[in-house]
Amino acid sequence: MTQAKFNLEESEIQFLNRFEKYGFRDQNELIHVALKKLRQELETQSLEESANLYAEIYEQDRELQELTESALLDLPEWQD
Repeated sequence: MTQAKFNLEESEIQFLNRFEKYGFRDQNELIHVALKKLRQELETQSLEESANLYAEIYEQDRELQELTESALLDLPEWQD
């Protein structure tokens, strides 16, 4: 595993030192979980922004709406 060196505020160090209070084995586990959660949130935010952009484009593009509606008519009906 690669090591990294970075600067933290005193309040962040105090938070890391309370790792056991939050159920973590050590400070490393706390940091790994925090970074994983941040990455997931950023990816979700990026996907939401992309979906909003596509929705905006779709809303303004009548030809694309007609193409989509046409494709939906060609789909077989699903039966329960």
